[in-house]
Amino acid sequence: MLGQNRKQLIKRGALSFFSMLLLLFSVAAGGCGTSETDVNNPDGTVKPTLKVGFSIPYTGPAAEKGSVMGNAKLDAIKYINEELGGVNGYQIEVLWRDTKYDSSLAATIVQEMMDKECLFFTTCASKEMQASMEIANRANFPGFTVFSSPVCTHPPKHIYAQLPDYGDSWASFAKYYMENIWQGEGTPKMALMILQNPTGYGARDAANALAADLGIEIVGVYEHSATITDDTANLINLKGQNPDVVFISSTPQPTSVIIKQMNQMDIYPGVTIGCGHGGFTKALIDLAGVTNTEGIYGVYPTVNWDEDVPGMAKMKEYCLKYHPDNYGNMDYIASWSEGLMVAEILRLALINTPGGIDNLTPQAIEEYGIKKLNGYAVGGLQGPVSYSSGDNRLAKAVRVFQISGGVMQVLSDWVEAPLIRYEDFSWFGS
Repeated sequence: MLGQNRKQLIKRGALSFFSMLLLLFSVAAGGCGTSETDVNNPDGTVKPTLKVGFSIPYTGPAAEKGSVMGNAKLDAIKYINEELGGVNGYQIEVLWRDTKYDSSLAATIVQEMMDKECLFFTTCASKEMQASMEIANRANFPGFTVFSSPVCTHPPKHIYAQLPDYGDSWASFAKYYMENIWQGEGTPKMALMILQNPTGYGARDAANALAADLGIEIVGVYEHSATITDDTANLINLKGQNPDVVFISSTPQPTSVIIKQMNQMDIYPGVTIGCGHGGFTKALIDLAGVTNTEGIYGVYPTVNWDEDVPGMAKMKEYCLKYHPDNYGNMDYIASWSEGLMVAEILRLALINTPGGIDNLTPQAIEEYGIKKLNGYAVGGLQGPVSYSSGDNRLAKAVRVFQISGGVMQVLSDWVEAPLIRYEDFSWFGS
């Protein structure tokens, strides 16, 4: 009998050991969790968690942005869970996956998030969201993207934008350029250098909609891939058009290639360069160099690191503690803000959904969480967040910056980008 009991104990111990190995493997390989342990109620029952899906391009051709953004949002959730006790006492459980900035993988991932009963999901990039949104919209599965393009939210369905989109970046820069930079006679000539995905097409669509009304002539639209190492052919054609201003809507790595070659080909200095917020971040300066980026303008929808706003100190604390290499990169600010917004949406849904957490569904998240956003300040780290019927951009404000001595200096106050109803144009989406 004693021998039998001993065998049973050994068997149970082995099972426990292998169970622990499986648990550790699933956390490491699956990329999930800020909810590493169950939280129990006083009666011993397991308290439910609030499961959210994060699509993050941690690797691949946009990793210089995606890794920073992934670090920031997971740091923010860690702060919310560990220091604030979660949302109304409930821990946020994150299911995150690396999209590798690959559209087919992004579509597979959003389906997995629905299958695993996430309440809603976020993406870092407009490319990821464009790949995900057909599946999500069809299933009434809400989500928002940090960096957006008009195609993600027009016409408005179940996908939202955390920040103004790439079309808003172009429109805000173009307006600032006409009012503060352009001093020539007649109509300025602008060339567009755009990434061949929604990051670039958003700027192109805004230019199609507004350039004539703003008094700007578009003299060329030049597309590039996310993996370019040489854009000489496009730049030769661009130089022949003799533009007054060049607007680049891309990610940091290809933007850096273009800017370095514009310096080498004596195009810049000489023309004005403006960048959309997809490529205008500290990574651009690191990749292209301080000298090559001196004087370049850009649009970005968050504050800078040296500004005194309520949410800055805690964000800096976590960044310096867990990811000091990301310090100074405004993409970290954007995605830390994303984490705060996730918590606010969950908080609103919990208090507004009839029956509370027991009746929390993706549809309840949208109706009683996202659509209840009204002036949420996000710690002052970005423009205020509100839902407006017919406009799925949750924030509308951007600012214009200029690089000076390797630092992005603020030039403008917050400028609210007006809604452009792209769906009213026959060419939109074609």
